[in-house]
Amino acid sequence: MTLSEKPLWVGAVAYDPKVVTIWDIIRDYYRAQGVPIDYLLFSNYEAQIEALLTKRIDIAWNTNVAYVKVQHATGGTAKALLMRDTDIGFTSKIIARADKEIESLQDLKGCRFALGSADSGQAAILPYHYIQEAGLEPEKNMQIIRFDLDVGKHGDTGTSEYEVLRAVKEGKADAGAVGESTWIRMLETGQADSGRVRGIWTSPGYSHCNFTALGDFDPSAAQRFVETMLSMDPAQPHIKRMMEMEGLNRWAPAEEGLSGYDVLFEAMRQQGLLGGS
Repeated sequence: MTLSEKPLWVGAVAYDPKVVTIWDIIRDYYRAQGVPIDYLLFSNYEAQIEALLTKRIDIAWNTNVAYVKVQHATGGTAKALLMRDTDIGFTSKIIARADKEIESLQDLKGCRFALGSADSGQAAILPYHYIQEAGLEPEKNMQIIRFDLDVGKHGDTGTSEYEVLRAVKEGKADAGAVGESTWIRMLETGQADSGRVRGIWTSPGYSHCNFTALGDFDPSAAQRFVETMLSMDPAQPHIKRMMEMEGLNRWAPAEEGLSGYDVLFEAMRQQGLLGGS
C-alpha cells in the first residue's frame, strides 16, 4: 500500500482482546495482496451500525442481529458480502435439568426458563420465537429469567450463555437457551455435566455473522474485498491461526446463507426489536 492509496475501512466489535490479533492478520494479508484495508474497532454493534449508515466505515463485520438492523434501516438495500462457513446453518439449543420431565418445547409450560442477553440472536431472540411457534406465550406460560450481560455485543462474548448454564445446573432455572456451538464447548470442557443438564431440542438452522456494506458501495471494491478474503489459504500458519481464533474453516460467499436471515427478521419484527416501521 502506498501513501496515496485510500484504504477500505472495515468495522469490527472488540468483544475480546483476540479481535486485535485477528484483524492485524487480515489487514496485513490484504495489504500483501495489494488491497489496502484498515479496521476500526467499536465497543458495541449499535455504534458500528451507526458508523456504517453514516459511511464512517465501508464494511461492517456484523452479527445477524446487526445485519437485520442495517437492512431495516436501509429498506433492505444493504449487501451481505461474505460469511464464515460456520455462520451457515447455525442453531440454538434448549437445555434442561436432567431431573425434570422436559422432552419438548411444549413441556416448558410452567417452567422457569433462562435466556441470554436480550440482543443475542442465538440465546434469546430466536429461542423466544421458536417457543412462540410451538404455541406457548413465554411471558404468560413460563417464568422468564434473563441474563442481560454484555448488552451491545449481541451475544459475542458468550457470558450470558454460561450464566444460563449455571442457572440450570444450580436449579435456579428448569431449562434455558444457548447457542449450539456454545453448548458443544460446554460439553467438551466438562462444564456441562450430562447427568445434571442435557440438550432437549435443537432449532432449525439459520444464518449468523456477515460482512455488510451499503447498497451504493462500489461493486468493484466489493468484488475485490470478497475475492481477496476467499483467496486465503488455511495451510498458511498465520491464516490458520486467524481462522481458528475467528471460528471458521473457510470463508463463504454470502449468497450461500442469505435465506437463513428470514426467521430472524420475522422474530425481531414480532418482538418489537426493529424500532419504527
